[in-house]
This record gives sequence, structure tokens and C-alpha cells, in this order.
Amino acid sequence: MSAVLFWFRNDLRLHDQPALQAALTGGATHLLPVVCLPAADESTPWGCARVGLHRRAFTAAALRGLGARMAALGNPLIICNALPSSAGQCATVAQTAPSLAGQDPRSSFPYGTPACDGSEAAALAHLAQYLGRKLPHSYKATRNGLMGRDYSSKFSPWLATGALSPRQIYADLKAFERDHGANDGTYWLGFELLWRDYFRLLHLQYGAALYRARGLSELPLAPHNPRGFERWCRGDTGQPLVDAAMRELAATGYLSNRLRQVVASFLIYDLRGDWRAGAAWFESQLVDYDVYSNQANWLYIAGRGTDPRGGRRFDPIKQTQDHDADGSYRRLWGTL
Repeated sequence: MSAVLFWFRNDLRLHDQPALQAALTGGATHLLPVVCLPAADESTPWGCARVGLHRRAFTAAALRGLGARMAALGNPLIICNALPSSAGQCATVAQTAPSLAGQDPRSSFPYGTPACDGSEAAALAHLAQYLGRKLPHSYKATRNGLMGRDYSSKFSPWLATGALSPRQIYADLKAFERDHGANDGTYWLGFELLWRDYFRLLHLQYGAALYRARGLSELPLAPHNPRGFERWCRGDTGQPLVDAAMRELAATGYLSNRLRQVVASFLIYDLRGDWRAGAAWFESQLVDYDVYSNQANWLYIAGRGTDPRGGRRFDPIKQTQDHDADGSYRRLWGTL
């Protein structure tokens, strides 16, 4: 008799899982698929929950999908929950996964709906429809949009849990280019996947240094503005575009890439806040939180990463003129 314990981490899927496939087909008499979840009350030094409601709900949906598939194969998924006492307990997926939170109808990624469910099946269906509608061709032209599902690929939530493999996306994108032609849009979509890999390579190269208060720089320690940080988190700074973005983030767990840069810049340069506090708030709120991408992007804005140009300040007035000239986004979130 042989037994295999398979530990799912940020790879909550069956596709692009060679180790799991080997375990399923390699003659093992027992397969124990396991997921270990962090303690529900774990928080950052900034007082933010490490895993907020949005990410917890989306991950629960991914686990339900994975659990159903593993049960169909005769190998029920076991989830180990960390408890505040540091003792552990194990249960099957039906006993631990919380219900999905309700979704704001204004969300650009309504994760409580079937099309944006956290499961692997929904992820693969989303990839197929995105390619089927030939949206990669328009990706470069629309990627700085602020509202709606189609301005960007929306792959990131499923990539964050591993319900969708980046290798699967890249392979399907190359097949799309062969069948329908390549252009700037398809190039930039593939390039974003390379950026994602680059952020992981930064982690491998620099390790703990990437997470220092100074980042990779020798700049002075960043100041912290507690009152400004609280106003920023609430979407109550008085800057309409920034406030609209922060309200969207809190309500939906999602925010466009353009606005992530704008609000990060505003916290660092306009409110004179600590970039680490902002990174912690994103960790708590984002449904697609990814430690490598989050850390590297905040370091980039703060001028503490590998960019030789130093920090990147985004003028919120210019950003408003460029991306929300008619005020539709600000009106949607009640700041205009």
C-alpha cells in the first residue's frame, strides 16, 4: 500500500498540475489532497486583517470547486484551518467554506456571480470567452479603463488562487495569435504575464530585503500619517478620483490597475503616508491579492524597488482628466 499527501497551496486547480496527475495515475492506493488556511483573525502590524472578506469569499468558492472535483475522483479535499490558539483542526470542504459575500452591482469583477465564481471551471470558461470574443486584440486600447468587465482581462483573481494557470493562459494566447493574428493588444497581454514572472524573480533574488522598511533603497524610513491613512482607507480624502477608487476597493475587493497606481501615489506623496501601510490595506482588501505583485508595485511607486527613475507620482488631477473626463466613474461611486 502506498499513500500520497498532496498539499494544494496557490494552485487550486487540476489543469497544469503534473505532480497531482502523477499522483492520480501513478498507482498510489491512497491520495490525501490537503489545503491549509491561515487563521481567520491574523492581522498586519497596521491593524488590517491579512485576509479580508472579499478574498476569503473568493477563495472559499475556489475551494468548493476544487473540492467537488476531487470528490468526483474519489479523493475528498481536506482543509486544515489554523486557529487563534495555534492548534489546528481539519475538516472536509463542506464544513469550512463560508458563503460568498453579496456583491455590489457596480463591481468590475462581481465575484459572487456565476461568471466570476472562484472555481477552476469558471476560470477556464472566462478564459475561453475572453479569447472567443477576440478581446486580446483590443487589450492595449482598453487596459487603462476604470469600469466594467471587459476593459482588462480580469485573469488576476483566478491567477492569485491558482485556479487558473499562467502557463495555460500563455499557451492559449499563443494559439489565439496563430489563429487570429497578433497585434499590440496580444503582445501587451502576454507582456503582463512576463511582468508577473518578473515580480516572482525579484522575490527569489532579493528575499527578505524586498520586504524591509526601506525596500531595496537607502532612502530614509517612510513617515506614517495615521489620520491620513484612515481617511484614505475610507475614501474620505477630499480628492474625488482617489475617494471613488477607495470606495470601490472597499465595496468590491477590486480596482483597476490604473487606479491602484493613482491611489498608491496619493497615499505616499500627497498624504505623506507609509507605503507599507498602503500595501497592507491592499493585502486585506484585494480579491486578487498576490504578495509578489503587490510588494513590487508598491516599491515601484515609492521609489524603493529596482526602477532607476525613482518614485512615480501620479497627479490625480491629470489622471482624472485623462481617464474620467466626463465624471462617470466618480458619479458611480458618489464623489461627484
